[in-house]
This record gives sequence, C-alpha cells and structure tokens, in this order.
Amino acid sequence: MNRTSFSCIDGHTCGNPVRLVIDGAPDLEGKDMSEKRQFFINNFDWIRKGLMFEPRGHDMMSGAIIYPPHNPENDCSILFIETSGCLPMCGHGTIGAVTIAIEENIVKPKTDGLLKIETPAGAIEVIYSKKNDKVEWVELTNVESYLCSENLSIVSSDLGEINFDVSYGGNFYAIIDYQNNFSGIQDYSANDIIKYSNEIRKKINLKYKSKFIHPIDSTIRDVSHILWIGDKIDKESSSRNAVFYGDKAIDRSPCGTGTSARMAQLYFKGNLKLNEEFIHESYIGSKFIGTIIKESKLGTYRSITPKIKGWARIHGYNKIIIDKDDPYAYGFQVV
Repeated sequence: MNRTSFSCIDGHTCGNPVRLVIDGAPDLEGKDMSEKRQFFINNFDWIRKGLMFEPRGHDMMSGAIIYPPHNPENDCSILFIETSGCLPMCGHGTIGAVTIAIEENIVKPKTDGLLKIETPAGAIEVIYSKKNDKVEWVELTNVESYLCSENLSIVSSDLGEINFDVSYGGNFYAIIDYQNNFSGIQDYSANDIIKYSNEIRKKINLKYKSKFIHPIDSTIRDVSHILWIGDKIDKESSSRNAVFYGDKAIDRSPCGTGTSARMAQLYFKGNLKLNEEFIHESYIGSKFIGTIIKESKLGTYRSITPKIKGWARIHGYNKIIIDKDDPYAYGFQVV
C-alpha cells in the first residue's frame, strides 16, 4: 500500500505552530537522540517534508515526535521536525509538545509537574503548571548556550555591510543588532526580513565555513537562524526580535533557542546578569520570559544554562495521509 497515515494534534506556542505526531512515526536506530536524528534525516526526511510543507502544512510549520527515553530516569525523548529541517533543539516546539502531551495524557510524568526530556542537542528539564486539565505555562531548562563569535561582517545586496555575532542556544544564530545599515525590525516588513535573511545566511556559511561547530556534537553546525533586533511593543519587555528560519519563515513566538542564544550574547557582553529576568518579544508581540541560572563551561567556551518560560494551546486534531501516488506527497514551497 502506498498510503501512510499519521495522527496529529495541532497547537501553537505563543503564535507559532506545533504539530505533534502521536501515531504513525517510524522506529529509529541509534543509541541517543543525536544518532536517531541523523537516522531520521537519512531515511525518513520524506515524513518531515510531507507533514510540514504544503499542501498539508505551510512555510511556518513546526512539529515534533515523542519517543521513549534511552535513560530510564527520563520521561521521554523528542525529535523536532520543521520546514527548516530536523533541528537539534526547538524551544517553542518543546513548550508546545509538552503542553499537548500532558493535556492529552500522551506522556505520564514520573514526577507531577516535571518532565525530563532527551533531545538531539542534549537532555533538558521542563516544569509546568496545570489547572483544570489545562497546562497554564511551561518552563524549560535549555541546553548549555554560548557566544560563539563576535564582530563578524557580511555584505548584503540590499542593506550593505552588516555586522553580527553568532551565538548558540540549541541552534546557531547570527544576531543582527541596531547599526548604521539596520535601524530595527520595526522599519521593515516580514517579507523584507525574509528576503535579506536568505541571502545573508548563505553568505555567512560560505564566508565562515566550518567556523560554527558545536564543541561536543559536530553534527550540530552552521548558522541556521537569523535573529534581528527591533523596538519593543511593550515598554515592560526587555527586547524584541524577528527570527528567520527555514526558507520563508519568521517565528511568531519569541523563539526558545533564539532567546537562549540572545541571553548568552548579552551575558558575555556584560549586558545581562545571572537570574535577571529577560522578557523577550516576538515579531507579533508574544512573550517568553528567560533567565540565566548559572555559568559553566562547554568545551573551550564559557557557557550559560538558560531557562525559558512560555505557553501553548491546542487547536486541532487530524489524521494526515501521505500517498506516494500523490505528485505532491512530499510537499512543496511557492517561492
């Protein structure tokens, strides 16, 4: 039979989609989630494409698959699938997947209010608050994050010379702050940012080839996201961003790994302190609350352990079919 079906629950984290696959996911080979991520990429990436891209998804679509843990002390493992690829880590995806998994009794935590989760980027801990069968908020202690490189530059065809730092928060981010040739996201449309980002990311990874490689896991490498800074909507917030990912996406949430990367950058530049609350706004104004709970060492880099707090909501149940006889079985994008 040429048809494969997947049962999914759809939700969003602070505005950005999360599609949790609860049935139909393949068995994966590997001793941990990093190896299983590579196995999925090499053997089952058609599932990601079919579920994330049009006509079953869209340019902003993100998803996750929950697997059993490798360490019996943990509660579960998560594989992230998005239009941008099979990411090592996804903060908004974690918040959304946890919310769905707890509300729908997909994962039964060993300790109420706490989940220990294995991701391709490493182990994380999540706490959550549940009231009347609804998860009110989720706070994750993310993987170690660090400032990778400072004061780099690239020439944009539209903007001219752009200066940036590269920081890691589960993925590598080029962070573009206010400067002569960029006045902030408030002065540009989302389409403008997408256009600029595509070219800039390509040029960064060509100019700085093999410069951005995780010190422990070499399969995590290269700049995958661009984080642009802009003026706050709410004066009580700390900062606002627009995160570009995939080929055409602007994150509607403040982005969990992006918030972690931004906090690492600010901390190591002396602009954020341990345990200082960092309220991060998204392009649409939704918020994550971040804090740095400790400084440590990751390989040769000074690193931080960030916490990210946000919320998610369920908005749909569906059964999706990928039919190999369908000429658009594995999705498409309109450029």
